[in-house]
Amino acid sequence: MTALNGVIPCLTIDGAKKAIEFYKSAFGAEEVSRKDAEDGKRLMHAHIRINGADVMMWDLFPEFGMSTDKPHGVTVHLEVDDADRWWSRAVDAGATVTMPLDNVFWGSRYGQLRDPFGHSWAIGSPLKN
Repeated sequence: MTALNGVIPCLTIDGAKKAIEFYKSAFGAEEVSRKDAEDGKRLMHAHIRINGADVMMWDLFPEFGMSTDKPHGVTVHLEVDDADRWWSRAVDAGATVTMPLDNVFWGSRYGQLRDPFGHSWAIGSPLKN
């Protein structure tokens, strides 16, 4: 078992198995582990790693009080070596642009996307000199 540190996003996703495949295509995610639910259709737990950082996820389980509302108020930020390359890969995989990638006032190349499952992602890297 890998030691975990810091703040780790835990995403509730209606279709977690499809989401893992999207995150592999869009963000180069590595699948660390998964545990199927007893029904065999949903994931009880999955652990992926994106750009060296851990992300946990599971399928929607309304029977445990999980909501079907779209996620609101949280953006997962990816600080990467080349925002343009990561951005292109995510858009090509099916992410929707919500804030175009641009050079921003705090000295980053930065933009925001929404994945097909409703989660907001930001991609940023330092401006190149």
